This record gives sequence, structure tokens and C-alpha cells, in this order.
Amino acid sequence: MTKLITMTQKELSRYEVIKRLIKSEINGTEAAKQLNLSVRQIKNIKIRVLKQGAKGVIHKTRGKTGNRKISKKKIQQIERIIKQKYPDFKPTFASEKLEENEQIKINKETLRQLMIKWNLWKPKPRKKNKEYRSWRERKEQYGEMEQFDGSYYPWLEGRDGNDELCLLASIDDATGDITHLRFAYDEGIIPVFAFWRRYVEKRGKPASIYIDKFSTYKVNTKGLSDDPNVLTQFERAMKDLNTKIIHANSPQAKGRIERLFNTLQDRLVKELRLANISTIEKANRFVEKEFIPKFNAKFSVVAQKKGNLHQSLTKIEKNLDKIFSIRNTRIVNNDFTVRFKHLWFQLGPSQPCLVLRKDKVQIIESLDGQTFISLRDKYLNYELLPERPKKVKMKVVALAKTKPSWKPPIDHPWRRWCPKEEIKVEESV
Repeated sequence: MTKLITMTQKELSRYEVIKRLIKSEINGTEAAKQLNLSVRQIKNIKIRVLKQGAKGVIHKTRGKTGNRKISKKKIQQIERIIKQKYPDFKPTFASEKLEENEQIKINKETLRQLMIKWNLWKPKPRKKNKEYRSWRERKEQYGEMEQFDGSYYPWLEGRDGNDELCLLASIDDATGDITHLRFAYDEGIIPVFAFWRRYVEKRGKPASIYIDKFSTYKVNTKGLSDDPNVLTQFERAMKDLNTKIIHANSPQAKGRIERLFNTLQDRLVKELRLANISTIEKANRFVEKEFIPKFNAKFSVVAQKKGNLHQSLTKIEKNLDKIFSIRNTRIVNNDFTVRFKHLWFQLGPSQPCLVLRKDKVQIIESLDGQTFISLRDKYLNYELLPERPKKVKMKVVALAKTKPSWKPPIDHPWRRWCPKEEIKVEESV
């Protein structure tokens, strides 16, 4: 009997790297960089995988309660004491007084997070670094980090009828190679997704991406910017690919890509003019087939260490249509309709999984313009309504694979928009 092992995407990616290590395709140092672990940890995981198979990459503490976890009862006790006796104390001082007067020992950083949650402490804003900026050394291996950004500029000098285009570019930090270029009309999520899908299909997943804090790449809303659970569409896609995102605090921090754009605004504009390119489609083909190979041959440098840290896609990750799609969460209404972008979607009476009122479903918009409604990894059947449906008191509790016993009224959307053949069958029941 085959025993199933439940693995997260992170563990699956880790297992693929360890398998490459066992096959001697990479060494321990390269595996450590890809997984952001120490060489010693890699050795221990390798030994466990050799003994236990895929189960060896699963952390031993999974499903176990942490030894240092504070009980809910104790947290409530601390909250009551802090609010009564030490409401205006700073976290460090409050932790000292708890231990001194109440014989309750709690780490000051743990108490700091609790007091923030209780609205008793407001974290101080980070100070901007006013010191001089030191030169950062290049990464050691190809694919270890990609610097990525977009630049608005009259790249085609108006020959396409547009004053400006946006050039999306990525450059390898270790070698200075241009890994990908793509012209677009803006730096929105759809052009960025198209860029990185092409990149991943061609080269694989980089270990990390260094980008700025533009709204496409990071949530900048006050109060949400530091919440790890609030992600942009781009951050969510990169998380699905197990690729690390690094946000730069200033343009100078990602100087390599900024200097690249200065060079391209001189060289590439002239190359496009000489080639008499006047459309964005021809420009994209030109930079990929002609410009990038010549540029890299002239300006790239040798990495400090040989090797390629790009990772191939796992079986789950090969569904790039789903990863590089725009996802939004909506709630199923009482009449089993879903509203999205001023449109109304009517869920059909027969569904691949159980659908209840107030269920949270995902609206998935693919890059080719298709719209899907997903619940528990199942695509639901729906019809697009021309207008908002009338309120109808429904006796159907849920939608499932079996046909509902409730007979909808004549003016219900199911009757108005279902094919006539299906209506006849329902009437005869």
C-alpha cells in the first residue's frame, strides 16, 4: 500500500534541490544558496532524504506545539495586568515590571508584538540612512539574484505613434548579463506577468529578485505595508514559485539596473532607429534575438563562481497559467451569484464541489483574458448575466453535483439563461 506524503510547495522545491545534490549535479554550497540554508543543514537534510526518502525534507516539528508557546490563558492575564497597571509603559520596561512585581517572565520582543496588537504601543518609523553608501559586491553565481525594473522613455522616438513606452528589464547581479527585455505600454501587473512568464519558461526560476517598492510589486498602504499576509499579485506569484523578493529602499540600492537603463537609453534607442523598427512587436523580437546577445558579449563579466542557480519548475509550478494570473476573492451571494468588476456571474445548479452561500471564491483572470471562478481548486460552472438579477427567495441550501429538488420560478436567471432543452428536463421532474 502506497503511503501518501503531504508536502508544501517550499518542501517540494527543497526536495528537488536535494535530489540534484544527491545526483551530484550541484554541490552542497550551491544547494545551500538555493535553499537559503547553511551547508550543515543541507548535509543533515541530505542524510534524512537518503534514509527516509521525500519524508526527510519535512520538518520534524510539523504539527507539534512549540515548547515556548505562551498559553492563551497567560496572554489574557498579561493583557489584563498591562492595561490595568502598565498601559503607558514601553515594552522593555513593562516586561521588567512583570517579572519584578508579578513574577511573570516574558520576552520583551514578544511583549512588544502583543502590545502593538492591543494598541498600547506604536512602533517607531525606521530612520532613513543619511550615511554614505558603500559599494556592494556582486553576487557570486549566475541566477543568484536578478535586478528588475521598468523605464518609461521614447524608445521608438514616436515611430509607433506613442510618446513613451515602458521597457521592462532584468539584469543578472553576478555577471551583468541582460537576462530579459520586453517593451510594454505600462508597468502594470499584466505586462510584468507576461515578462516573468517568458523569463521562467526560458531560463527557470532565479533564487531572488531585487526590485523597488512600486505599487505593482509591494503594498504601500499605511498599516498594511509590513503585514506578511497582505501581498500584491506579483508577490503572491513569486511566492508560488518559491522565489525570494527583495525590496530596495532607494534607486541607488539597485544601481546596476539603473545604470543599465542609462546605457540602453543611449545605445538601444539608436539600434532600434538603425533597424527602422516602428512597432512594439518587432522591437521585442529585435531585443531578444539580436540586441541582448551582442550586448552581453560586450559588457558581461565572469561570475566569481561557476554554476547556475536557476531552478527548474516542479510539477505543481508548471501550471504557469494559474500562477501568472490575477486573483481576487469574492463572496457567494444568497442567490448564488457573484459580483466582480460591475459584472454578475450566476453559478449553475450543478457544480464539481459543494458550494454554500457566503463561500469565499477566487476570481481568476488569465493573461489571455479568460475568467474562471475557483473554489477548493475546482473551477465552478457559471453564466454571465447581462444585468443585476432580481432578488428571489431561494430554497436551495447549496449547489453540488446532484440536481437541486427546488424548482426555480419562471423569472429566475437559471430559467432565463439555461438552454431550452435543460428547462424542459427540469419542468418534467
